[in-house]
Amino acid sequence: MTESIQNLKTFDPFADALKGEDEGHQEGVIHIRIQQRNGRKTLTTVQGISNNFDLKRIARVCKKEFACNGTVVEHPEYGLVLQFQGDQRNKIRSFLKKHQIASEDQVKVHGF
Repeated sequence: MTESIQNLKTFDPFADALKGEDEGHQEGVIHIRIQQRNGRKTLTTVQGISNNFDLKRIARVCKKEFACNGTVVEHPEYGLVLQFQGDQRNKIRSFLKKHQIASEDQVKVHGF
């Protein structure tokens, strides 16, 4: 069997954000990305949530609702970023819409 495993490819979750620098910074857009860790493990990152919201409280509620671990980290270029274990992209998108943190056109999901 010559199956190719897509998850083993290297992937830069912030590559598309770096490409968009020439067209200006998009205000109010929340980027949800998936990042490959070791083996089959993945990490979901959420960038761009307004500072008006308490990110630690959002992380705590999401951890409980999605049954995964998560944290808020300080990225030197992108500011505060939420990180969750596993592929939580669709769950986070629906969570942000359900709690009226962002509308559908403000959320941009990236990944393979």
